[in-house]
Amino acid sequence: MKIFTEMEKKYEDKDTNYFVDLLKHPDYVVRTRATCILVDFGGEDKVEHIARVLKNDDNELVRHEAAFSLGQMCYSQGIEPLADATMNDSSMFVRHEAAIALGVIGSPQAKETLQQALDDPDKPVSESAIVALANIEFMNGISNNEKFARLTGG
Repeated sequence: MKIFTEMEKKYEDKDTNYFVDLLKHPDYVVRTRATCILVDFGGEDKVEHIARVLKNDDNELVRHEAAFSLGQMCYSQGIEPLADATMNDSSMFVRHEAAIALGVIGSPQAKETLQQALDDPDKPVSESAIVALANIEFMNGISNNEKFARLTGG
């Protein structure tokens, strides 16, 4: 596809605005890749764009990738959109990933949401909440290695 060649050039140029615009592209594959690339660029300024994808994209795979990405970014600014997705997304797939991402971030601020998610009717979501809560406890209690703790969180 021609667009992937263009994306590669824009990636090499670190063209953030180009990839932000691609988050509205009609092809979900392009939107997923744009999400990943923005995360790769790094920076807390990308969180709002990824959070918007998590909240508004019509494709659950793209929303799932946005939830995963917010967890990998590890910014506290991602907690609120992830909490909302954990509790309210229509897709079990997305709720599960949002719960795991909260555990990866590791903030005690997410505990209340995750405790509520223990009652999710879909077992993968409630089990993800258990894993995430365990990781938050681990990160805020006994872990001395933040990277290790984040890796074990999901």
